[in-house]
Amino acid sequence: MKSNAPPQDQESSTVDHPPQFDPLQPCSPISYPIKTLEELETRSYFESFHCPFNKSSVPLKPTSLPNRPRLLVCHDMQGGYVDDKWVQGGTNADAYAIWHWYLIDVFVYFSHNLVTLPPPCWTNTAHRHGVKVLGTFITEWDEGRIICNKLLATKESAQMCAERLAELAIDLGFDGWLINMEVGLLEEQIPILEEFVSHLTHTMHSSMPESLVIWYDSVITTGNLRWQDQLNEKNKPFFDICDGIFVNYTWKSNYPDLSAAVAGDRKFDVYMGIDVFGRKTFGGGQWNTNVALDVLKKANVSAAIFAPGWLYETNQPPDFQTAQNCWWELVAKSWGGVNNYPKLLPFYSNFDQGQGYHISVEGNQLTDAPWNNMSCQGFQPRLEFIDGPTPDAIQFIVDFKEESYNGGGNITFKGTLEDNVPFTIRLFQGELLLDNMPLVVTYSVKSKGGSLLGLSLQFSSLLSERISVLVAPSEMNGLSHRFSKVIMPSQVGKMASKWIVHEGTVAMDGLMLTEIHAVCYRTKSTPRELRSEVRADNQDSVLAPSLAEYSAVLGHITIKNSSENLFFPPSTAWLTESQYIKYSLISQGFKTASLKILWKLKDGNNFLFPKYNIYVEKLAKQVDGNAAGRLEDTRVYLGAAHVQAFYISDLSIPSHIGRLKLIIQACAADGTCQELDDSPYMLLDVEGQ
Repeated sequence: MKSNAPPQDQESSTVDHPPQFDPLQPCSPISYPIKTLEELETRSYFESFHCPFNKSSVPLKPTSLPNRPRLLVCHDMQGGYVDDKWVQGGTNADAYAIWHWYLIDVFVYFSHNLVTLPPPCWTNTAHRHGVKVLGTFITEWDEGRIICNKLLATKESAQMCAERLAELAIDLGFDGWLINMEVGLLEEQIPILEEFVSHLTHTMHSSMPESLVIWYDSVITTGNLRWQDQLNEKNKPFFDICDGIFVNYTWKSNYPDLSAAVAGDRKFDVYMGIDVFGRKTFGGGQWNTNVALDVLKKANVSAAIFAPGWLYETNQPPDFQTAQNCWWELVAKSWGGVNNYPKLLPFYSNFDQGQGYHISVEGNQLTDAPWNNMSCQGFQPRLEFIDGPTPDAIQFIVDFKEESYNGGGNITFKGTLEDNVPFTIRLFQGELLLDNMPLVVTYSVKSKGGSLLGLSLQFSSLLSERISVLVAPSEMNGLSHRFSKVIMPSQVGKMASKWIVHEGTVAMDGLMLTEIHAVCYRTKSTPRELRSEVRADNQDSVLAPSLAEYSAVLGHITIKNSSENLFFPPSTAWLTESQYIKYSLISQGFKTASLKILWKLKDGNNFLFPKYNIYVEKLAKQVDGNAAGRLEDTRVYLGAAHVQAFYISDLSIPSHIGRLKLIIQACAADGTCQELDDSPYMLLDVEGQ
């Protein structure tokens, strides 16, 4: 398995941490690999300052992989640990990301370091979409042979390393390992290698049900490094003691069928590799990746796509967003979707892709600085045209430049529509069985003129009866017959930024929610909004019957059970603490502060909210006996935490500031955020001020 060097002109963070990096010293939390066997054996990673920040905060329900062909995606992007290494987020709005999770069953984070630990942003986002995440254990080149001689010295040494790997996965919250032994070994070392793989698989399964250990097609039972490009008798002994095999990507057209025959009833555990860079891969990879997928689909085996970051690394035109969507659409047409959501309540999406040019909370923009943090990525919509006058009447995209309601993303709809002629796109394809409690559907919209936007919920019964319910703020004259039921939501909020929040209640006991659509429509247009058109006989221009500009932005969707009562513990229920406080004098006028803050509930409940927004208020010194007060416009958004800790780096403090108030705003699974005045906080007197 070969990787790819980053191009010289690609803007990104440096791949390796600086030579002076000391994992014990406080600094902005990063993700990093384990590079030596000694580090792994001594468990030194757990002593790192960065370890607590690298824990995934989104659990994945233990479920078996489906009994069908599956899609594994292996990351391999510029050597790994680029913009994604910054646990609390970076500043590159164009950072690499994946958002077509509905097509993926398993995600592998890959680098050429000995132990590749997935950054938590990948695990959080993948888990949110129901995708398992694996780290990578790899040995290669001369250094890899030296490592293997130590690893495979005895049965006990192999078991110990297997247990260390399992401990890392369990503690950090990812789901298993890809094992890639790309070195030649002595034949007498193979039984100990088999013990290593077997013990790792057993330990993972015992500690984390439905975890995965997958073997990469590399060394064979004689100890030689010989990529087989198929499952056969030379690598099957490794396949038999773990959960699957990632077959090297230079296979021939008949190899998938041969591999399926060897695997027998485990044929779906055979993941045939496809290198997107196209190096001797079947079909050529790149924009022909679907050629290989079609062959694998026909052979009824699984696929492993290696290095989809090719699109990003080679700057495929016209831009990464467009190229990525087009490329994954080819995958979708060949392979089909594998994940549906919503599956559970509450369901919430702000369409955030984990990067952008601003961040908002409930319609209020907090910052206009570029950022990236894939942990913030929400459930991603499919955006498929369903019905309308023409497919291109309305252009619809996930947009992170237009002002957002929550986070940094939204869906914009722009084009032209006739009055009372709807345009419908699929947002989500669900699999949510409802009980006898009504659903509460909430969504935010910002629109111009008579442009309106509703949500259509599609349900099915056990008898395959189809029911559609429209939740829309205004009656569509003459079009209600298109839906089984029309619900007029109440307006529960209107922001100064022109966001309107709609809320409606839907009762569908015993039915399954299968799809969520956005329905664009217009009320009667004013003369100013109508478009004119010239008649063919060159007579005077006349107004088209009702064709008018359409513009709307969908900010978020929340669907929850009406019985759910949201409760944020008050500020008095929390314990807050600061650690590693360090001040640096920059000039006579101001200094900087760096520190770690932690918070937990006093009652010992370890409940974790999905996200915490962190703010600072800078309070002026006491003057003439008067108490310090908050300065105007000094509440500043610092970032988002997904664990109950946050590191503040080099916070600027002018000389007239005597105290810092650090506010921790909890955000619930339905997207609601605690009122700032009720949120936990801590006060910090500025040293020497």
